[in-house]
Amino acid sequence: MDTPVRQLSPGWRYFLRPGLVLAGLLLAMPAAGASLGELEFEPCVLTAAGLPRPVEARCATLEVPENPAEHGGRRIELALAWVPAEGQAEPDPVFFIAGGPGQSARESFPMVAPAFADILRHRHVLLLDQRGTGGSNLLQCPEEDGASWVSRLTPDSPEQLREFAARCRDALEPLADLRFYTTTDAVHDLERVRQAIGARQLNLVGVSYGTRVAQQYAKAHPERVRTLVLDSVVAPEPPLGAEMLENFESALEAQLARCAATPACSEAFGPVGDALGELLGLLHIGSFMPTQFRDATSGEWREATLRTDHLLGVLRMYAYMPLTATLLPLLIAQSTSGDFSTVLALAGMLERDLGNMIAQGMYYSVICSEDADALVPRDPEQASLFDDPVVAIQAQCEAWPRGALPADFRAPLTGEIPALLISGEYDPVTPPRYGDQVAAELRHARHVVLRGQAHSLLSTGCMPKLVARFIESADALALDAACLERIAPLPPVSGMHGWEP
Repeated sequence: MDTPVRQLSPGWRYFLRPGLVLAGLLLAMPAAGASLGELEFEPCVLTAAGLPRPVEARCATLEVPENPAEHGGRRIELALAWVPAEGQAEPDPVFFIAGGPGQSARESFPMVAPAFADILRHRHVLLLDQRGTGGSNLLQCPEEDGASWVSRLTPDSPEQLREFAARCRDALEPLADLRFYTTTDAVHDLERVRQAIGARQLNLVGVSYGTRVAQQYAKAHPERVRTLVLDSVVAPEPPLGAEMLENFESALEAQLARCAATPACSEAFGPVGDALGELLGLLHIGSFMPTQFRDATSGEWREATLRTDHLLGVLRMYAYMPLTATLLPLLIAQSTSGDFSTVLALAGMLERDLGNMIAQGMYYSVICSEDADALVPRDPEQASLFDDPVVAIQAQCEAWPRGALPADFRAPLTGEIPALLISGEYDPVTPPRYGDQVAAELRHARHVVLRGQAHSLLSTGCMPKLVARFIESADALALDAACLERIAPLPPVSGMHGWEP
């Protein structure tokens, strides 16, 4: 039986008077503790590195079995944050599900919080750190050599990658049974939290890998999902990583083609794609000397030798956002001319910042259990500028314990759940065809593709208002999305000054 949501803590009942609608207003005040269902929350502040504005919230924990099928075994705590609605809250809250795999919802939310402003007028937003991330029994690998998960996508030495994963496994096994940190286990946790807060239905907003969690939950508990918002959609097929190389190559080719079609960019940098191929060939044989560069954070002078993973890590991650994607021709042109300082500075920043955002152990538990066995390395005879990341993934997963998958894990989500799917035209990891594939199986789904955009789009243009209207109406087909036509791609830069007017 569903437990009613308690809108006020007992201390506030004294102030209620007939005719006053104060419940939602008082819940928006973070100074006092409050409860949802059986969970007691205390005031907390959510912060994200580099963001000056924190988010006031309430936080609680919920203890669950590590093995959902074994209630007498080890138990872990799940960390949950609640951002209260501004006014009287509707009974169906919104759950934000972060990506990765390996990102914390509580730590990721401040970066997208402005996109939820309209949603918070009428609904609570809840943030559950998926088990293995953030405050939910974090599975973070010791960084013995200072390298992050970004560089571990390159298979320069499969044996070294395998050894790193084995060391991480050995360090984490005293803290966790690594078989039970999969998407399926996260679905069990989300359902337990729903029961604990007493909500009859949920609205799920998933980003990137979070769209896999949302779809799997909706498949297991369709009656509990009122609406689905899937931003940067992961499809049930292919497995994660299977088309990583092809998707990145396509996105990069599209960005370089835009440079070739833009006179200022083309005149400034020439055919940067051809020069990139020559540079990667030289990197593979290790023919460069150390380069001095300024640390992007501290400004201190440092020295390093450019490696393939430095360059590919920067190109891959900078393809995720339209603004940084405009820099790709410039970064390639600088590097091919022998100036590696900018790429080395950016690579160091990515190693430091992104490495802390992803719980590598949880990433392994998801990818190795759900995807690795279905991955097929690229044919060596097939031409490519880049190494196949499938080789790296499979090498690491050889050392990692595997969890079990439901028989229907790869089956598509079908049915009547209202769904709004969002894709970016130049997404380097979850291209629009994945959204088409998922939307085709849902009777009340609408898929919008944002022109010139890339990955993670909740905050783009008028998207926040469209998402809020959809959650309010539960009718994606009736949305007036004409405002999306005003979103245009940024032109590629033509130098350090930016792009031409």
